Amino acid sequence: MFGVCYYPEHWPRSFWPRDAEAMAELGLQFVRIGEFAWSRLEPRRGEFDFEWLDDVVELLAAAGLRIVMCTPTATPPKWLIDRWPEVLPVDPLTGRTRGFGSRRHYDFSSEAYLSEALRISETVASRYGRHDAVVGWQTDNEFCCHDTALSASRDALRAFRRWCEERYRTVDALNEAWGNVFWSMEYRDFAEIEHPFGAVTETNPAHRLAYQRFSSAQVARFHQRMVEIIRKHAPGRFVTHNFIPMSETGVDNFELAAPLDFASYDNYPLGRSDLQFREAPEDVFRKYMRTGHPDLAAYYLDQTRCLSGTGFWVMEQQPGPVNWAPNNPRPAPGMVRLWTLEAFAHGADCVSYFRWRQAPFAQEQMHAGLLRPDSSRASGWPEVGQAIAEARTLDLRSHEKGKARVAIVTSPESFWVSSIERQSQSYAFNDVQFDYYRALRSLGLGVDFITMRADPGDYALVVAPSLPVLEESFVDACAKAGSLVVFGPRSGAKTPEFQLPPELPPGPLQRLLPVRVLSVETLRADCPERLLWNGREYRSTVWREELEAPGAEIIARSGPDAAAVVRHGRALYLGTLTCLDFLRDFFRSLCDELQIDTIDLPDDLRIERRGDLVFAFNYSATEQPLPLDDDARVLLGHRQVGPHDVTVWTR
Repeated sequence: MFGVCYYPEHWPRSFWPRDAEAMAELGLQFVRIGEFAWSRLEPRRGEFDFEWLDDVVELLAAAGLRIVMCTPTATPPKWLIDRWPEVLPVDPLTGRTRGFGSRRHYDFSSEAYLSEALRISETVASRYGRHDAVVGWQTDNEFCCHDTALSASRDALRAFRRWCEERYRTVDALNEAWGNVFWSMEYRDFAEIEHPFGAVTETNPAHRLAYQRFSSAQVARFHQRMVEIIRKHAPGRFVTHNFIPMSETGVDNFELAAPLDFASYDNYPLGRSDLQFREAPEDVFRKYMRTGHPDLAAYYLDQTRCLSGTGFWVMEQQPGPVNWAPNNPRPAPGMVRLWTLEAFAHGADCVSYFRWRQAPFAQEQMHAGLLRPDSSRASGWPEVGQAIAEARTLDLRSHEKGKARVAIVTSPESFWVSSIERQSQSYAFNDVQFDYYRALRSLGLGVDFITMRADPGDYALVVAPSLPVLEESFVDACAKAGSLVVFGPRSGAKTPEFQLPPELPPGPLQRLLPVRVLSVETLRADCPERLLWNGREYRSTVWREELEAPGAEIIARSGPDAAAVVRHGRALYLGTLTCLDFLRDFFRSLCDELQIDTIDLPDDLRIERRGDLVFAFNYSATEQPLPLDDDARVLLGHRQVGPHDVTVWTR
């Protein structure tokens, strides 16, 4: 299925009928509308103008298009801010109140805004909830983008104090949990608790972790109330949200997705690659400048699929240059089509392009659409048409995305702990997790993302790149599962209240592995040391742990007597960050043990399976050979996949 994001309020009425007809002629089926239209729907509080939106809905419906309606809550209008200025969030870094004039200018702890957001959501949902053409709903828009999960407002502080009292019951218990005896930080009453921002030097990491947990809960509370309103007035319609990566929201995306029918994702491969590799040397980045990195979009697509464990949507797909990355190149010819088919290969049910027509005004006028501002067709248009025809030929709905044999265990607290206490300027949790994912993908493996609440026994190989706060129930589940489980460095390094475990790290993991972390050193990324495994030398870098492992098998060493990787039964522990070469070779050996087929893929070629279909995506500018068996039947493309091209086959 295919869709597009449309902003009829940006264009004259005379455009609307032609736009609807052109969307249908292209082969689009869904149109998302309304997420930024509050000021047009309610120009003054209590004065509504739905006539224009009624007309748009009827025009789209008459063209055979189905509508995804949005709550317009990401952009509170000026009259609301003037009436309730406390709705505006306060920047934690500067202490400055963030102003009106952009978007996401609201505080999740503002009861005034919660009330207004639910009021407008209920008004829109009650009007369109049972309309035959409105088949689904999107809540808000890109929760927490632009670093808006945390606020240092007075409303947030009052709510945080209540949250602390509910969690810890007594202030003495809070002081003990946070270690507030250090630096005379002890509180006498919950009313004395401050924000963990703006101090002379770093604030208590336990305090900061508590504030992250609180803030995540506030966002989830806001979202849950909105979903309840929609379901009340729109029975039988789906409800989704367009997520950005969990590494950027700063909240628990799994909890946010819990009340939804499925998750959606906004897929911008070039913008994300420009951000991810902004410090990479020219010779590393240049070949991905117009394609995106071959694992990065897939990394986030797989995460989105696993938020709700079902098919997902790409609600916004990049069709050309964007406007928000440090640099914004054009996609190479063929990449819009490739990204589209890649999303389907990773389990998407629908790809929706952002946007229909490029805006000639305001903040996003440099963001491409399917049409240019003069309504001429942009360069992405024919690629979208090609992808629509090819998806129809492949009959994707008959091929469901199955469960992978390999899972990566992730958690929002891993992001939080690792950003609060980096210990090395070269350490970033998302980079660590991405490297593990890249290594697995380079072996032709499909990957699911799971939380510690999932059953590890559903997978043959379970990989936890770093879980600083380990849930004891997950350790117990790993002990009972028949899976091979790999834990990366820093796993079990902290208690739930951000203290070192009394038995030393990896804390609860010692139930599976007789290992203790005696000390940790962090190195500059350009000063690696040796990692010795299977007679070969690799790199041990950035994060290195001194391991004591009596009774465990030493798999790899960082010196003659220094254990770096240990194993006990079906559990393994890596006490160092390392290089992609080691991770790839190491995981290949584990897959051989588990009889999981692997393929050594070139750097720029990736494979993904959807049911009986096998997709190959060539991110390089040269033709690539494919690992095809004699009985492979090519359905799309060629047995040698061309530059920036796709081949699909089945047995």
